[in-house]
Amino acid sequence: MSGKDLHKKPFDDGTLAKLEIFEDYAEAWIPTFVMSNVPRLAIFDFFAGQGYDESGVPGSAIRILRQIKAHIENIHSKRVSIHIYLNEFVKRKFALLKASCDEYLILNPDVAKSVTIHYSNEDFEILFPQLSPKIGLVPSLVYLDQNGIKAISQRYFQELESKRQTDFLYFVSSSYFWRFGESEEFKSHIDIDIAEAKLDSYRFIHRYVLNQIKKGLPAATKLMLYPFSIKKGANIHGLIFGATHPFAVDKFLRIAWKRNENNGEANFDIDDDDLKAQPDLWGNKKPTKLESFETNILERIINGDIANNVEALEFAYAAGHLGSHADKVLRSMKKDGHISYDGLSPLVTYEAVYKQKKIVRFERLKK
Repeated sequence: MSGKDLHKKPFDDGTLAKLEIFEDYAEAWIPTFVMSNVPRLAIFDFFAGQGYDESGVPGSAIRILRQIKAHIENIHSKRVSIHIYLNEFVKRKFALLKASCDEYLILNPDVAKSVTIHYSNEDFEILFPQLSPKIGLVPSLVYLDQNGIKAISQRYFQELESKRQTDFLYFVSSSYFWRFGESEEFKSHIDIDIAEAKLDSYRFIHRYVLNQIKKGLPAATKLMLYPFSIKKGANIHGLIFGATHPFAVDKFLRIAWKRNENNGEANFDIDDDDLKAQPDLWGNKKPTKLESFETNILERIINGDIANNVEALEFAYAAGHLGSHADKVLRSMKKDGHISYDGLSPLVTYEAVYKQKKIVRFERLKK
């Protein structure tokens, strides 16, 4: 069961959404490690496509190169080499991919000076075990964009979970689970309870798939996974972002919430939050995702379960929220006399917690 050829026509809005998220993350990821004085970076794109769509819109490989171009002065000054592993199984697409990237390097010799591209025209199931030992040896960014089910397997998530200094964006054709999840072909890749999934709305299928994948990871894993559902016509697919470092999580969540300031996890109104803006005929109002988070963290602070900025930020990240969302609640609680803390800010930020190691304790004033 394979997906459609995405490159026979211009990229649709859903495809553009995932490409833009990947490029946004590459834009944040590259300078982070370039400026940390590591000598080498690695980027893996296992389903790279043909370079551009039929309208000349760049795919993932060209987007990688142009983000390297954006930081090339620092890359040169820090003497960082970047190895890019590009794979495309379809021979016609592979030829176009190689021609497109080679042309880009010819036109941008400053990029070519610091970049080595390793091309492959191989089946993913054969290539992944070959390249897996290279992933994580140096800071690595992995992009998997299979349109279908071939690369959707618990074993690949388990393999990536074991890697050091590795962030990944994994595209999952989640709607296929809804349609074909009970078939033997699907179960041979990843076995989840579709009957249980169908007890909830179809629009939540990507969340459900992610939660099932989480259950297959080691109990003590440090890997943090986040969904971003993408609606493409009648289908709902999505990205799964994975990383072990809080800085990577912070960067991805900022990108996700910038794309959708109401829920931070979809390119549509997944929770019908727009409908919750007004009370119903009986005066009842359902909380939005942000309102639910604010209530939850407020209750945990009042109960003493969250006693400082470190715990507040960890709670926000675990819930897929930004530190600024917790900051808003804490400032309001201080203003209303529920808590007290030193200083003007509760310092619920990555910089304060993980880089500056500052601890701000919350004193409860009212029960």
